[in-house]
Amino acid sequence: MNNNYSVKIKFIIISIFTIFLAFLLNSQIVGENLYLNSKNSKINNFDIQKSPIILKNDIITKVENKANSDINYGNFLNFMKNGDITKMHSYKKGQITIVENKKLDDKIQKVKFKRFDKISSLNILLNDEKVNFITHLIKDDQSFFLKLTNYLIPVIFLLGFIFLLQRTSNNIFIGPNQLMNIRKSQAKIKKSAQTGVFFDMVAGIDEAKEELQEIVTFLKTPKRFIEVGAVIPKGVLLVGPPGTGKTLLAKAVAGEAGVPFISISGSEFIEMFVGVGASRVRDLFKTAKKNAPCLLFIDEIDAIGRQRGTGIGGNNDEREQALNQLLTEMDGFRNNTGIIVIGATNRVDFLDVALLRPGRFNRQITIYLPDVKGRKEILKIHARNKKFATNVSIEAIAQRTPGFSGADLANLLNEAAIGSARQNNETISIININLAFDRIIAGLEGQNLKDAKNKRLIAYHEGGHAIVGTLLPYHNKVEKVTIIPRGQAQGLTWFIPNENQKFISQGELTAHIIGLLGGRAAEEIVFGEKEVTTGAMNDFQRATQIARQMVTEFGMSKLGPIFIKFDNNDTFFLGREIELRSEESQKMLNLIDDEVNSIIKYCYNQARKIILNNRIVLDNLVEYLINNETINMDELENNIKAYSLIPK
Repeated sequence: MNNNYSVKIKFIIISIFTIFLAFLLNSQIVGENLYLNSKNSKINNFDIQKSPIILKNDIITKVENKANSDINYGNFLNFMKNGDITKMHSYKKGQITIVENKKLDDKIQKVKFKRFDKISSLNILLNDEKVNFITHLIKDDQSFFLKLTNYLIPVIFLLGFIFLLQRTSNNIFIGPNQLMNIRKSQAKIKKSAQTGVFFDMVAGIDEAKEELQEIVTFLKTPKRFIEVGAVIPKGVLLVGPPGTGKTLLAKAVAGEAGVPFISISGSEFIEMFVGVGASRVRDLFKTAKKNAPCLLFIDEIDAIGRQRGTGIGGNNDEREQALNQLLTEMDGFRNNTGIIVIGATNRVDFLDVALLRPGRFNRQITIYLPDVKGRKEILKIHARNKKFATNVSIEAIAQRTPGFSGADLANLLNEAAIGSARQNNETISIININLAFDRIIAGLEGQNLKDAKNKRLIAYHEGGHAIVGTLLPYHNKVEKVTIIPRGQAQGLTWFIPNENQKFISQGELTAHIIGLLGGRAAEEIVFGEKEVTTGAMNDFQRATQIARQMVTEFGMSKLGPIFIKFDNNDTFFLGREIELRSEESQKMLNLIDDEVNSIIKYCYNQARKIILNNRIVLDNLVEYLINNETINMDELENNIKAYSLIPK
């Protein structure tokens, strides 16, 4: 702060000095003019005009133009010796002189003589001949503001150049001011009244709120725990998928406890200069001590707390120094009483084991995606400031959005509100909700297909997915089928996912693969092998992935309960393993491939069998889609019930 003030003072001093120089220069010019005029007046004191005549520039130009001709110095001396010169007028500081001389007919003739005042002997001749000599000064027509502008323009340019030079030097070179600021923590500090978030504003994660209630109680009344010898956890780690409300929950803890909330992101500790991260960690805890008791929240802590000594290029000295300093601050070497650290991450497997041990982050609170009850409570919070139509049911929206996080639900209602405002509606209707749901899941709606052949082919492909999925016992229910392009897809079949996605049975996985292959099976049966398209590529990819997981991870094949991990994305990122595992023999790898192919072929034959047995239902569904483009679950089931039995 002191350096900033010194820079400002330097600018002010330079400005004043520059303005002073400009005025001093102008005063010197004016003084020189007055000196020349007074000098001429003293020479011709016998017949000089006491007050010089002040003329404008345009008048001087007119007088100059009236002069008949120019004369040289020799002619001028002859005129003066003969007594023909009656009067002399000096203009523009003696640069132009008009001489009045007599002609033969005694008429006055005006001739122009330049720069006579540079000849020193001329002054003696003027005195001897007693020539009437008059000096004319130039009148300054410039206004005060114009004069001020003439002085300020160079000053502004000079200050701008100095400022630009200062900024450039700051960007290229790190001066003392920048070196001091770069080591300071970038944390944002909010007082208790500024968080504005409390537990009643957080829904769908009741278990996590119960766990954090002890932190709130300790921050409010720490004496109660100290008296019985209890030690409150120094750190709490919130683990969960993105959008589940980890940051919101940390703010609610600070709001309920009424303590300052200090927040920072893990990436803000890392800089290109070695030692800056560790310095910022020290400054962060120093700031927290000044505001104790307080809550210190580190978002995306995996950016600083990632495992040490991992990666292709070895370790990262800067990040590891910052992590070591964080471990030291949380380990008890320093007295941080009243400071509770809450970290948030969605990749707890990346964190260093030393950071997770008791004494640092004592507790890990996992925040799951909300269930139907939690989604209903979240929707009620986000619906407080929105006007809904009478046909909109919050409970129905909660039931059709399994797998949605709190952020997804907030985005759903916001997109619906935007769509309603775009249509100039006063309330949010169920149509706006459906359009927002489709947009979030599949993307923007594209233009309708005009090619009849492609439109019919897409209708059969999506109809195959819908019929196979509806008639399989373990498959998810079909919510909607459409041939309207959305995003990258030319047509879509929506399935309602199960509420419990943690445990999936073998029957559900097999039914999922059969449903994915239903689109290609319908294309092949209706149009033949030569007319099948590339539209099923994504279906094949997902089906093969599920089949391989059934064989190598879930133990759902003839090979029995084995586990072979082929996906090395995580291990490559962690630096633990760079290459694929090579413990399995080539014979085992061949058996795995054969088993995956066996599962895919079985599921594809089952999909063909369902399509062949329900060809009439498929044709009717295609005609409906071509005419209406979209069919919902109730209409689809009514069409199928007329020909087949739908399993429960």
